[in-house]
Amino acid sequence: MISFHHSFGFCFLLTIILAWSISPTRAVYHGYVPSPWTLAHATFYGDESASATMGGACGYGNLITNGYGTDTAALSTTIFSDGYACGQCYQIRCVQSPWCYTGYTTVTATNLCPPNWSQDSNNGGWCNPPRTHFDMAKPAFMKIAQWKAGIVPVMYRRVPCDGIRKGGIRFSFQGNGYWLLVYVMNVGGAGDIHEMWVKGTKTGWISMSHNWGASYQAFATLQGQVLSFRLTSYTTKQTITAYNVAPANWNLGLTYQANVNFH
Repeated sequence: MISFHHSFGFCFLLTIILAWSISPTRAVYHGYVPSPWTLAHATFYGDESASATMGGACGYGNLITNGYGTDTAALSTTIFSDGYACGQCYQIRCVQSPWCYTGYTTVTATNLCPPNWSQDSNNGGWCNPPRTHFDMAKPAFMKIAQWKAGIVPVMYRRVPCDGIRKGGIRFSFQGNGYWLLVYVMNVGGAGDIHEMWVKGTKTGWISMSHNWGASYQAFATLQGQVLSFRLTSYTTKQTITAYNVAPANWNLGLTYQANVNFH
């Protein structure tokens, strides 16, 4: 028989263990998981070289040299979310069409497909709200359907970007001596960014405002300082800190890679 003293001690210990396991400050983040499959439509733009997809509203520049390749897509405004969707990864497969191939391909959101109000939403204005639409790079589209189809119904789902984003987050610097503009690339996990801060060796954490696409800006003089960055994911709200990303002699026009990433 368990004495009152031992029973009380056991219950007290159990309470402590349970409180520790459910405490929000000790919650364990297990990573972004795929979303359910949802119906949409897809078209393509450009040619087999995908040269027309370079640049784009997310600001990733040359998609080949920056690691995104030709498996990319422009999103309709419904899911582009004012640029916060930049970097998100989607699995897309063609359905309900004789032009479909089997299987799926995984693309990264790198551009915006703007509305075309001169065309009906079901006849040319494919990206008009509230339609969910993917305007894919032609090489990506040709993995799921014959290009002669023009437009096909698709099923899509958000997936983690970890499988196609290797290494740490990359930060491409632009701007001038009083304005630091940073393009954030190679983001793992959910692939997206919602908030960002920068810290120099002579400053505290400075909140950066969202410029457009995947770019964030700080109006501050940061030359000659080692720079660290803190980022929060748009989808998961996970926050990570990348310390000492850029050395004190950093320069505009260069890209610096952290040793951390979302998962």
